[in-house]
Amino acid sequence: MRRTSPHPVPALLAILILLLVLPGCALKLKIFAAPTTDPLKEFVLEGSASEKLALIHLTGFLAAQPRRGMLRSTPSQVQELVSALALAGADPQVRGVVLAIDSPGGTTTASDILYHEIADFKERTGKTVVVAMFDVAASGGYYAALPADWILAHPTTITGSVGVVFMRPKLHGLFDKIGVDVEVSKSGEDKDMGSPFRPTSPEEAALFQAIIDDYAGRFLSLVARHRGLTGQNMELVRTARVFTANQALAIGLIDQVGYIQDAFAKARALADLPEDARIVTYRRDTYPNDNPYNTMTATDPESASLLGLDAGFIMPPRAGFHYVWPQGMTR
Repeated sequence: MRRTSPHPVPALLAILILLLVLPGCALKLKIFAAPTTDPLKEFVLEGSASEKLALIHLTGFLAAQPRRGMLRSTPSQVQELVSALALAGADPQVRGVVLAIDSPGGTTTASDILYHEIADFKERTGKTVVVAMFDVAASGGYYAALPADWILAHPTTITGSVGVVFMRPKLHGLFDKIGVDVEVSKSGEDKDMGSPFRPTSPEEAALFQAIIDDYAGRFLSLVARHRGLTGQNMELVRTARVFTANQALAIGLIDQVGYIQDAFAKARALADLPEDARIVTYRRDTYPNDNPYNTMTATDPESASLLGLDAGFIMPPRAGFHYVWPQGMTR
């Protein structure tokens, strides 16, 4: 009688997980993988005056690495934002920027780079920056909004989540069940801290918490600098909970509840622009009947997600420290 493995499916699953999490073992598929090479160009959405407001979208999980689709890569949110700000900064007719944010956050470093680039743009150019929040502008999405002159949220926005989360897979329980082990040789006691192949020790947990507290402290200090909340409201924000737009307004995290047109109106007022100032945006392709709610910079059918699902939902981000609201990543 032919013998078969008693646990073929878990064994195959373990091998797949190893390929995904071990350095140098990532499974790669490269088909038509060239990145988008067309430059960003200006498109007018509305208005006719010579003065302009630039609408720039910041969406999705925030990362500094290119976004990898099924068949090709596209620029990261950091790269796209820096490119768009460069165009807005170099154009003397652009007097202000409306930054439309719909993001649950992302990596700590990407979020901090975005904050720095927006703050630097304001200081270097003296141009107005108004933020308009859509579905979610939480954690790193809120972090990036902090340098703005005015923060507006849609009536149904979720924002806040001012804090840090450290996400990493834990596989030792699965491996114990199927008889798989990973042997590690290391130069120092903490060299493999956070390993997915064994439980986290109390000492390691304390080290990780110290890192989290450091990153959270930076985030909270920036909120205190830019928003000037009362002590009671800062304690509420310190819990890292999320807020509705009205709740965020009540404690001072945002300045206004409204719609994108209200953000344009506020930016025109702050930049002393006429009512018919042009609203422009930067894209790589022409879209018929374009409008401010279009978040795409290029038509890219080759990078369509598998079966209509976001790749970030299928494959969660790599282990690491994130300014992110995890529940917002599965939208």
